[in-house]
Amino acid sequence: MSSWRRNQFAVTAAAFVGFTGFTLVMPFLALYIQQLGATDRADIAFWTGITLGVTPAITALCGPFWGRVGDRFGNKLLVQRSLIGGIVIMVLMAYARQPWHLFALRAIQGLIAGYGPLTLAMAALSAPPDRMARAIATVQTAQRMGPAIGPVIGGVLASMVGLRNVFFVAAVVYALASLIMGMLYHEPRSRVGGGRRPERVSFRNILAFENFLLLMMVIFGLQLVDKSFGPVLVLFLDQLGYSDDQSAVLAGVLFSVLAVSGALGNQLAATLLKRMTPRGVIDTAVLSGAAALALFAIGGGAWLLLIAMAVFGAAVGTANTAAFTAAGTVVPRHVHSASFGFLSSASLIGFAISPILSGFVAARSIRAVFVSGVVALAVLAVVVRRVMVEKSQEVEPAPTVEES
Repeated sequence: MSSWRRNQFAVTAAAFVGFTGFTLVMPFLALYIQQLGATDRADIAFWTGITLGVTPAITALCGPFWGRVGDRFGNKLLVQRSLIGGIVIMVLMAYARQPWHLFALRAIQGLIAGYGPLTLAMAALSAPPDRMARAIATVQTAQRMGPAIGPVIGGVLASMVGLRNVFFVAAVVYALASLIMGMLYHEPRSRVGGGRRPERVSFRNILAFENFLLLMMVIFGLQLVDKSFGPVLVLFLDQLGYSDDQSAVLAGVLFSVLAVSGALGNQLAATLLKRMTPRGVIDTAVLSGAAALALFAIGGGAWLLLIAMAVFGAAVGTANTAAFTAAGTVVPRHVHSASFGFLSSASLIGFAISPILSGFVAARSIRAVFVSGVVALAVLAVVVRRVMVEKSQEVEPAPTVEES
């Protein structure tokens, strides 16, 4: 097996296993907080919200800085640090006695987490230039599919061994991801012409690279719209006339369709980027997503909703992978991790504020949440078409990957 393929397998497997371990317990956090003694619904909702939100918020702030460290000392070390930290955090959460214990541990996890963007950077750096899009797409697919099956496994385990013990299982899963990374991934040698030390690139310089800020905006906007459904989907289905039981089942199926189609979209982007420019792929995908979301907002039968959600998920996955790939082609190799840290921070900020904005909009009209998403995507498509530079100059060609 070639060295880059081995690294690709290691990064993909570690991302899938690690993201699965994270979601074994997080969807059931409200129940765990209730077991810790919280009885008032408002208190349970409060502690659940801030405990879930604190990790991505802190990770978004720290992402570029951890990326800078990864660029200098190697990403493998940082990913191992993050996964081992996850093991410790999960074990300690199993011994929590108060809701604030969970909040404090999740805050610490935010400081040491961030292996998501690092694995993307590792995939991009290991792959040959013509395989970068496929490498990024594969890791993004793993990151998306892990959370899709994690809650299902976690729910089964919780009924069998108890919710507290699921944290120990999650710790074992993190250990498996760390083992995969440690045994299989080999840090590629950085080659800058003549062996000279790479020129230092500041955060300001990274943000000034061609299209980079625009691509951050694209990723933020996609996440903002993609994560706006969670708080209101069941309510929207109720509004369409489905019974409570039907709404619950259909919402679960729709979320599953969104996850699977998004993963397919990640892979589709790698194929389209061989035939189209990144601007063309992003613009077409975003417009397709807006059209699908408009169809969903109109409502209708279950099959129509499922088809619209599938198209929307595929469009978001395609545009997301194309944006990360486009960014990877305009930044030097020795700042890939810091750059991907900025991109992932944009995604995490969108993830953090999307449910809040969705709640405010839904207070006036639930359907308006979906209509707002259509408008946001349409505006994003226009901005990409008018602002994004069609062709970028080579910054620093990736080295030829040797066969091992």
